[in-house]
Amino acid sequence: MSGKLADLNNHLFSQLDRLSAGDISAEQIATEVKRTEAMVAIADQITTAADLQLKAAKLFGDYGAAVLPHLPMIGKAQE
Repeated sequence: MSGKLADLNNHLFSQLDRLSAGDISAEQIATEVKRTEAMVAIADQITTAADLQLKAAKLFGDYGAAVLPHLPMIGKAQE
């Protein structure tokens, strides 16, 4: 995995395929549901972090380098 949002999307759709397979037992469905819940929790954290990065980039785009001291993830952190 390369850590791209497209990879996350692919993993989520693969999990959806596993959940919708018609030839799995109730026990396998229960296992896949637990896996899905874990994947969704992680995906939520990833998308929240990505959203924060987009907001920081928008601030930089709107206000320029003046905001960099306040955005340590894209600029130099204040010392």
